[in-house]
Amino acid sequence: TGFGAAAAMPLLGLVIPLKILIPAWTVIGVAAGLALFGSDRRHVAWREMAKLVPGCLAGIAVGLYVFTLLDSATLAKGLGALVLLYGLYALWGTYRAAPKPQVPPRTAAAVGGFLGGLVGTIVGTMGSVFFAVYYDAIQLAKQHFRATMTAILLTLAFVRGIGYWAVGEYSREVLILAGILFPMMMAGIFIGNRFHHGMSELTFRRTVSAALIASGLALLAK
Repeated sequence: TGFGAAAAMPLLGLVIPLKILIPAWTVIGVAAGLALFGSDRRHVAWREMAKLVPGCLAGIAVGLYVFTLLDSATLAKGLGALVLLYGLYALWGTYRAAPKPQVPPRTAAAVGGFLGGLVGTIVGTMGSVFFAVYYDAIQLAKQHFRATMTAILLTLAFVRGIGYWAVGEYSREVLILAGILFPMMMAGIFIGNRFHHGMSELTFRRTVSAALIASGLALLAK
């Protein structure tokens, strides 16, 4: 979908403790990012991406500290609420034009980088929402938007992975789960690339939004 973790993390969170799932997802997230980066790398707006990095690193540092304090049940509730709200917002956007945030670029870079790093580290996903605020504020062209988003998410996953390792989150269970998820993720990327262009954008967005809403509600009720 272009933001696979937003849909997959809530579904996996129904059956796997998030304290194990989030570090494992980071490992395969790096692999997925490398697989998708490919030909898009020449379209990355490196200068704009670099503006997010300082805030993102600060957010990761705070997020790692918070992650070590929370249990899986609390993480699941937080992720459920976040995914539900995002799903409702995304669905609303398919019926009317969503208002564009009027945010100064420097403020958007600092806030977007920090919140993206923080939320991405605590719940393992949804950091892309805050990066998108910045890219929208500077009106980044479509081809550069996708490529630069892939690049920053790959960077975030890599740095976050080092952080999880530093605080001792890579247990045997985490590595086994990453190994189990990896081949199916690669199969999903292959199949997704085949079918993505055959679905209308409106149908695609509404289907994904509905899946996010259902996943968020299921996590909150878990």
